[in-house]
Amino acid sequence: MLHIREGVAEDMPSVLELIKELALFEKEPEAVVLTTEDLVRDGFGIQPLFHTFIAVENEEIIGMALYYYRYSTWKGKTIHLEDLIVKENKRGTGAGFALYKEIIIQGKRDGVKRIEWNVLNWNTNAIEFYEKSGAKVLEDWRVVHMDESGITHFIAHL
Repeated sequence: MLHIREGVAEDMPSVLELIKELALFEKEPEAVVLTTEDLVRDGFGIQPLFHTFIAVENEEIIGMALYYYRYSTWKGKTIHLEDLIVKENKRGTGAGFALYKEIIIQGKRDGVKRIEWNVLNWNTNAIEFYEKSGAKVLEDWRVVHMDESGITHFIAHL
C-alpha cells in the first residue's frame, strides 16, 4: 500500500540514496557531494531550506519530492520543485504521480501563483507527462547557474 507523508530527519539517508539514483539517471553520478548531515542540517533546522514528501510502500521509502519556496517579483510566493524521484524498480506504480499531486496540492494550500521545476530536454516521457497535466514547458527560457568553480573564478577576478 502506497502512502505519501511529509519527510522527517530520519528519512534523509534514504533521500540521499534517491538523490544519487536521480543523478545516475541524469548521467551525472559524480555530481552529488551532499551528505546526510547536510540534508538534516539544512532541512530540519530553525529555518528549513527545503521540505520533502516521502512515498512509502510496505514501510520502504520508494520515492521523494524535495521542494522549497521562492519569491517571484511578478507572482509573489512560488514553489520550486527541486527533485521528484522514484526508485527505478518502483516506477509505474503510481508513486511518482502521487508525489507530483502532493506538490500541486501543497501549492494550492499555500496559495502560490506558480510551481516551477526543470526537466532535461531529452526526458521526453517526463515532458509529455507534465504537458498533459497542464504544465507549460518553456522553450524560450534557459537555465543559468554558476558552480563553485565559477564563483571562485568570478571573485578572484574582481
